[in-house]
This record gives sequence, C-alpha cells and structure tokens, in this order.
Amino acid sequence: MNILIIDDEIQILRTLRTSLSAYGHKVNIALGGQAGLDSVSEELPDLIILDLSMPGMDGFEVCRRIRSFSKVPILVLSAREAERDKVMALDSGADDFVNKPFGINELLARIRAIMRRINDSTSEVGHVLVGKLDLDFDRHIVCLDGKRLKLSPTEYNLLKTLAANIGQVVRHETLLARVWGADYKADNENLRVAVNHLRRKIEIDPSQPRYIITEPWVGYRLCDPSEDVQ
Repeated sequence: MNILIIDDEIQILRTLRTSLSAYGHKVNIALGGQAGLDSVSEELPDLIILDLSMPGMDGFEVCRRIRSFSKVPILVLSAREAERDKVMALDSGADDFVNKPFGINELLARIRAIMRRINDSTSEVGHVLVGKLDLDFDRHIVCLDGKRLKLSPTEYNLLKTLAANIGQVVRHETLLARVWGADYKADNENLRVAVNHLRRKIEIDPSQPRYIITEPWVGYRLCDPSEDVQ
C-alpha cells in the first residue's frame, strides 16, 4: 500500500516511515500542511496519515482541502484528546482518529480496518452509466451501446474497481490487490494484459482509448468520453 504521512515533526515522520516500511508499505513523507497537499496530487496515495497540530496550515484545513478533490482515506494522529477535536477532524473528512502516543500494532489495525471498509464500498458499486457503457453490477451485466458484453472474471473485477473511482486515477498496486488479491503474485504485466483485453471489448479504437486512460507509471482511470478529460 502507498501511504503518505503529513506531519511537522521530523522524528515522527522518520519513525512511522521505518515502522510502516517494515510491514511492506511504500511510505512517502511530507513536512507540513502545504507540502502534504502538494504530495497528495503527486504521489496519489492509497491512504494518508495526518497530524492535526501543524504551523501555518493545520490538519483540519489540510483535511478539508484534500476532501475537495479526493476520496483517499485519511487517518488522523493527534495528541489532542478533547472530543470536539475528534468531532471536528471527522467532520472535516477524516476516516479515523488515533491519539498520540500510540502503538504500531494499533495503528496497523486501524489502517487495515479503514481499507476493509474501502474495499467493501467498492464491492457495493451498483449501477453506473459511463458514456455508452451501462454497468449493472447488481445483476452482473455490462452493456455497450445496448449490447451485452462477455467479460472474464478478471476483466469484470477490473472494470468494477475502476467504476468505483470514476475520473480518478487508481494506482497499479491498488488494482492488483483488489482484482487478483493481496496475496497473489501478479505484477504490472498481468495488469497491462488485462487492461488491453478489456479495451478491445469496450473501446472503438483500443490503440486510442477513451474509456480506460493510462496514467504513465501510476495507474489507470475510467472516464466518460463525452467529457473529454484526457
């Protein structure tokens, strides 16, 4: 998982990066609120760990600004124990709140819980219309221009994962984990092949895709061709 940590304390950043990296996570750090906002757009994290008490732009403002353009899960870490601070953080868009000091095992458990909720919400995608694509996940039916498509399980799950994040980039590692499973040893080549197969079924010209757009070195996003957002 790609995790971004936003804090103004160097020691906290280093400690968390070392601890989370030891459990297989890719960790990026940002020193302060503005640097954190810039990193969200650049790194496209799967999860953000955010401190509240930062000079200049505090965590509440950072959280609100992130929520204005992204649905990425946000886990707040703070020494503030007042209920009003927790409520304000959650109302600003945070998904969970952990008090400092904390144990790494608790933090890892909170991260797992957040990601389970995100994965569950992805599995609950119902009926989506994207251009001429009619995606009825409740009935397991995918149609293009009124004609039903035959998709493999991999193609179907790939399309469903992208449809849960329409217009947003979904990272390679996120797609691999959700389509093949976190324990399956798939790689970007497996993903590239699956995307190419899916494009042949939904694109007018697979060499010039308008539905599934590649973000080089990062991932893919599902777009409505009529909006011309490439």
